[in-house]
Amino acid sequence: MARFGQWILDNKEWLFSGAGLVLLAGLGRVVCRRKKAGPSQKIRSGSSSTNVQVGHDMHIKSKTARNDAKEE
Repeated sequence: MARFGQWILDNKEWLFSGAGLVLLAGLGRVVCRRKKAGPSQKIRSGSSSTNVQVGHDMHIKSKTARNDAKEE
């Protein structure tokens, strides 16, 4: 750990310049992304049931055309 601290002191101008901050931010993003768990979804279903589970909007096209207007 002492070597890391000395390295920071020796390279402080480069480290805290624009290029160093970009590299540190990229490294931090990679580390944080690895720790983040994905979404957890569970579904319970009964017998003879059809279940669909998606993590976003789902649009289903109907096979038959429906008209809600009443004809007179």
